[in-house]
Amino acid sequence: MRPPSTSPFYLVLAFFLGAWTITSPAEADPPAGQRNILLILSDDHRHDFMGFMEQAPAFLETPHLDRIASEGAHLINAFVSTSLCSPSRASILTGQYMHHHRVVDNQRPVAEGTRFFPEYLQAAGYQTAFIGKWHMGHENDEPRKGFDYWVSFKGQGTYFDPELNINGKRQSFKGYTTDILAEQALNWLHEKRAPNKPFLLYLSFKAVHYPFTPAPRHHGRYQDKPIPYPETMAFTEENYRTQPKWLKERRFGIHGIDHMETGAFDQDPVPSFDDLYWRFCETVHGLDENVGKVFDYLGQNSLKDNTLTMYLGDNGFALGEHGFYDKRDAFEASIRIPMLAHAPGVIQPGTEISPMVQNIDVAPTLLSYAGVPIPEKPAMDGQSFLPLLKGEALESWRDHILYEYHWEWNFPAQPTTLAIRGDRYKYIYYHGIWDRNGFYDLQTDPHERHNLIDIPAFQERIQAMRTQLFTELETSGGLTMPLRPPKGVQFYDRKLQR
Repeated sequence: MRPPSTSPFYLVLAFFLGAWTITSPAEADPPAGQRNILLILSDDHRHDFMGFMEQAPAFLETPHLDRIASEGAHLINAFVSTSLCSPSRASILTGQYMHHHRVVDNQRPVAEGTRFFPEYLQAAGYQTAFIGKWHMGHENDEPRKGFDYWVSFKGQGTYFDPELNINGKRQSFKGYTTDILAEQALNWLHEKRAPNKPFLLYLSFKAVHYPFTPAPRHHGRYQDKPIPYPETMAFTEENYRTQPKWLKERRFGIHGIDHMETGAFDQDPVPSFDDLYWRFCETVHGLDENVGKVFDYLGQNSLKDNTLTMYLGDNGFALGEHGFYDKRDAFEASIRIPMLAHAPGVIQPGTEISPMVQNIDVAPTLLSYAGVPIPEKPAMDGQSFLPLLKGEALESWRDHILYEYHWEWNFPAQPTTLAIRGDRYKYIYYHGIWDRNGFYDLQTDPHERHNLIDIPAFQERIQAMRTQLFTELETSGGLTMPLRPPKGVQFYDRKLQR
């Protein structure tokens, strides 16, 4: 059974009615020293592609994620501060905005002196393990600080037959990478983990990153299933009349559904959007299958009651919205992520949390759960939402989020984008292009089809949100441009040379 509607109108209504705590406060926390953490991260998994959600495709099967939600909490309004793999992963580990940790693209390494939350857990006596996609420092798969046990691969990795760096020694494996990473996690839990110490297991899947590639056993599972195409996907005047010009132009460039990742140049035949969609869903299904293997191990080995399991994606992903299949932009499909939490005795089953949380909140939340102080230097930009998970009423919580993305030389179709999103309205600023900005009423227009930036009745609100966005970024040091020299020939130059 699907939960009540999670449309923006109902979310806003629920927020003002105080309905995000639909259950009574949970029981007492587990004693300090017994609070294990299983953090599971996926890649490019949309916030609404979980079977229990009303907006999900009717055919999509995610029974294990559904169970985590029903037995724990679903954070309905979870967002990233930057919708791109490496910056988001750095924000999860540091609790900081991109302009503080400085991992601003998928090639930039982590700056010296950066502190990760696992380091604080290590100092408090935790044993820590990282298994999966790291993707900060690009081709560097060497073990990173903060982890006692390390299993990773270079860059994006591959969907089949990966080479894994296990504690500094590389080893080749045969099979589907999602399966192999889950097996590595189970091996660590069963054989490498010290049973007398609390643990952090950070399991970071490659799936479902483009090109969406399901396991052979699932390929074709959803072929020819009806696809609920988004209403902004159609190439119509209504969909683009009020929008910035770059939006329409991107549709026919890289990451546009009429171009399909340079498919018109490099592939024969060009992949269809429908095939892209079905493969995405099949890859999500395989991801869910492996999440279930690891989550079930906790229950089968008396670990579930003392473990906080948290599942989230590193960013959202458009599947046809505005003619895109990508992230990076500040539209809802891009910046919203799935986020679930499960902790018996701490989180009441069936909890739904509506206040806005971000990836920068993950680190302080996990430290709070472990009973480890949140560091003051370097400071974290996020805040712990553990009280929300426990069903406690808070005197105050954020009423808006900030978003930042900086133009990439290798993906030039998306301009530098800064945004502020409240419960109802969103203001988007595009830097460095001669174009209009964006302003959307998420209550009346949840698909962001109608840009209201030029409507006179909204000018006072637009100016107020613009001022707030730039004031907060300036105060935080977020207005410095992280420029870097381009490497190689840019995308448009490559096309001209072909």
